[in-house]
Amino acid sequence: MSTGAEDKVVILDRDGTLVFDREYLADPDGLEFLPGAVEGLRSMNNQGYRLVVVTNQSGVGRGLISIEALKLMNLRLMEMVRTGGATLERIYYCPHRPGDGCACRKPGTKLLLDAALELGFEPSRAVVIGDKGSDVEFGRRAGATTMLVAASGSSGDFTSIAPDYVVRDLRDAAAILQTRG
Repeated sequence: MSTGAEDKVVILDRDGTLVFDREYLADPDGLEFLPGAVEGLRSMNNQGYRLVVVTNQSGVGRGLISIEALKLMNLRLMEMVRTGGATLERIYYCPHRPGDGCACRKPGTKLLLDAALELGFEPSRAVVIGDKGSDVEFGRRAGATTMLVAASGSSGDFTSIAPDYVVRDLRDAAAILQTRG
């Protein structure tokens, strides 16, 4: 198990956390950061956190988004983050429908475990930030610290699994990480 800076990892949901949730968006030009997202990402990077996105994209499995369109969206998001002064290490996605029974759809932890193996970090030392109860459950299953984005306009759904922190946006999340050291 590693214990150095490589363990400073933030796992981010995409829709409703980083960018506006536009259901089954297939056009990269439709990606738009939520308020505070760019500042939060930049602050997290400046604090030494590596940023990874893990996102459910059932529009692919439903036939509403092609895998090629999703890959273009991922490239666009990486570029948007870079232009904003931060870096995403990687984007992992589950293309399956909710009823498919895959291990990669959040709250399943397969994509987080894949990221930990590929990028070299301990899942329980990560911070998971998302806007849905499934994101919180996903983080909890990995033993990670969890933050629920409960901003106006996000789903912010609470489940029986409470997050460690509730934040308005990624700027607030970065401020909490700053105080944790």
